[in-house]
Parts: sequence; C-alpha cells; structure tokens
Amino acid sequence: MNSAYLGLGSNLGDRAAHLHFALEALQPRRVSPFYETAPVGFLDQDAFLNCVCEIETALSPWALLRELHRLENLRERQRPFPNAPRTLDLDILLYSNTVIRSPRLTIPHPRLAERAFVLAPLADLVPAYRPLLDRLSGQQVQRLDATAAGPFAPPSPR
Repeated sequence: MNSAYLGLGSNLGDRAAHLHFALEALQPRRVSPFYETAPVGFLDQDAFLNCVCEIETALSPWALLRELHRLENLRERQRPFPNAPRTLDLDILLYSNTVIRSPRLTIPHPRLAERAFVLAPLADLVPAYRPLLDRLSGQQVQRLDATAAGPFAPPSPR
C-alpha cells in the first residue's frame, strides 16, 4: 500500500457537497479542515472550498489519476480553459516517495510550494510543510469551522 495526499477543491454549486462526495468515495485516513480561498489564475469566479486528505491506496499513481478524473466527471467537471470554475478538482499532491515528471502527471504536484490553498490544509496533516506556507505572502486562506462546511467524519483507521 502507498500513502498519497490529495488536494480537493470546488467553487461551483454546493461546494461542500462536492468535497463530501469525493471524500466518501476516497475513504481517507485523515482530512484537513476546509478552507475558503480566493481563485488563482482566472480571478473572475467565486471563492473555492479546499481541503487535503491522506489516503492509503494500492493503485499506481497513473491508476489513481484515472480514478480522480472519473470522480471529477461524476460531478460534471468541465475544462473549458485553464483555471476555469469547477464543481470538483482533485489533484495528487504527494504519492509515497514517488517522483514523476511527465506531460500528464507530475508528482510532487508542480505548484505545491506556491499555493497557500494547498499548503495550509497540507500543513494541518503534515506539519513539516508549515515553513513553506509561512514563506508565502499575499495569499489569503480562511480556515472554516467544521460546522460551517458541514459534517464529515472520516472512517475509522483500518
């Protein structure tokens, strides 16, 4: 089994419901609090709801990527242009000690260290990432009270 950290985001429709859908499907070991964040890149869109989860998986990185795309498609994710609004965005941030550099998949995620909306929830689960977050300036993230985002209780560890 491999450990993977996934970034989850949504800014269309019922954002919390989209994240809960993915979390139910992924059955994570741990989940960060939800964060509300401003869009990056294309700014003329609503705020995102983001979190990070840790999963245990027997899937290869490529098979995991296919599964994440399948889940996005189930939530009718559209890709009209880069950084477009989305119902569900699922990214592999880290996958065990694996490093992959290809046109379709890069692990660790290529913009991991540049984005507070990823680093803040990741640092909640892996405190070693806190120094990277502390170096970022100008990227505001608001940690949401768990009740504001709706309940989610990850399953008990196996």
